[in-house]
Amino acid sequence: MRIGVLGTGTVGRTIAAKLRELDHDVLVGSRSAGDDAVPFPDAAAHGELVFNCTAGAASLEALGAAGEENLTGKVLVDVTLPLDFSQGRPPRLFVCNDDSLGEQIQRAFPETRVVKTLNTVNAAVMVEPIPGTNLFVCGNEEEAKAQVGELLQRFGWPADAIIDLGDISNARGTEMYLQLWIRLMSALGTARFNISVVQ
Repeated sequence: MRIGVLGTGTVGRTIAAKLRELDHDVLVGSRSAGDDAVPFPDAAAHGELVFNCTAGAASLEALGAAGEENLTGKVLVDVTLPLDFSQGRPPRLFVCNDDSLGEQIQRAFPETRVVKTLNTVNAAVMVEPIPGTNLFVCGNEEEAKAQVGELLQRFGWPADAIIDLGDISNARGTEMYLQLWIRLMSALGTARFNISVVQ
């Protein structure tokens, strides 16, 4: 599959490397070409499916730069978090409770099929799942979530480990989980952890 990955940070590079390992045809997009990256519009146009791995505060601008016409009708896997470092660390969320960055992206690009996932674990765990733990997906279209679910399974996530929370409004919960994740990272002394949902 042709896949565009928007963002050249740790998350974008990690996901792009995994996708290439799985024999996908990947172009990584950045604000400008260079360092094994092409401009955002080129990566978005290339992808049959697109990953948004840009910094949350810049996501809407970056997606706008990628071009609505290059995202229309496509599945956009949104792994971003609405981080606000303006008051230092730990970061706050610039949107929460009654809205989410995932919803803002879906509203800004109504013809794009946004699926929120992978934003509750760090980059390494995204592509090397910890056995027995869970991952969450949400989005408005069942077909889009199913397509992303198949890709996540190729990343190593078992089908029964992936929990579908429902429509894109559920991104509020997975984005707000960040505040607990940060405290867990501090308490555990590592970012390589995840949670398991037990019934």
